[in-house]
Amino acid sequence: MTSAPFLPGLELSRLLYEEAVRPVLAAAHPGLRYAAARVGAGSEVLGLDTPRSTDHDWGPRLDLFLPAEDAARLRPALTRLFAERLPGTLRGRPVRYRTGDDPSGPVEHRVAVHDLAGWLTDHLGRPAGDPRTADWLAFPQQRLAELTGGAVFHDGTGELAAARAALAWYPDQVWRYLLACQWQRIAQEEAFTGRCAEVGDELGSAVTAARLVRDLMRLCLLLERRYAPYGKWLGSAFARLAVAPRLTPSLRGALAADGHPERERHLCAAYGTAAALHNATGLTPPVDPATRPYHSRPYRVLRADRFVHALTATLTDPLLRARPLTGGVDQWVDSTDALTSPSSLRV
Repeated sequence: MTSAPFLPGLELSRLLYEEAVRPVLAAAHPGLRYAAARVGAGSEVLGLDTPRSTDHDWGPRLDLFLPAEDAARLRPALTRLFAERLPGTLRGRPVRYRTGDDPSGPVEHRVAVHDLAGWLTDHLGRPAGDPRTADWLAFPQQRLAELTGGAVFHDGTGELAAARAALAWYPDQVWRYLLACQWQRIAQEEAFTGRCAEVGDELGSAVTAARLVRDLMRLCLLLERRYAPYGKWLGSAFARLAVAPRLTPSLRGALAADGHPERERHLCAAYGTAAALHNATGLTPPVDPATRPYHSRPYRVLRADRFVHALTATLTDPLLRARPLTGGVDQWVDSTDALTSPSSLRV
């Protein structure tokens, strides 16, 4: 790690483009049409990098997007050109650095040349042009966040801006379906904290409460139209939501509770807040946010299935109406490898 003052990675990428890459391209390839951005994997793309991020796989980097024919023709020459002409350091940070954790690994600059269509297919796991409903359900939210986050410093073709705009959020019907599926996850387990505790399984009750807290966080990200990142950044993304100051004390209380009565009280408060947020969207007629007994059993729940039914009643897409309430890939796959490398899901 260097002693240079910390600059966020997106700022380093901007400086790399403006002070180094743009002048090199202007001199060697005047008139070349391209987009320059920092998108894709990396904590800096989500605006979440810190000095700790600098210990590996971090530094000045840039993504260049060329028309497909130009990318295929010019990629080797541009890679060599940047290797020859980029400065050794930028604001005290090496421009050439090792990737991964191997101290003996190759040292290289991180100005990558792509064609946009090919990069989108690799990044999302399937072609992204005019995605179908099934495509939207297969795109991991982490990958969508990486594509629509970050920063664009130049877009000489307009194609990158158009792709980011097209994937900025789910189509309305897909959004409603995913919300129904997220409420379904809560409906399936909201009674389990009480049932586990009733048979003396406090550990199981606490684990179930933690699962419900996670599902409530992801529900609120959906309700506020924010893609949910994978586990490492879920809490950081949730903290940026407008509802977070109201909901966080209840979620923390549910996690810290030392018994079911306290756990249930905090979860019920959280359910009420999430239900009010749902009603504020206007996606369905208002649903009563009050908790209630679970049938004749002595524990209180929201009966989240009521929100599921309200949302599914608004589905007009025949494909979505016919689908089971298993949702998008993030709602039924819990593998970091799969969600950060969607091509691994291909069969």
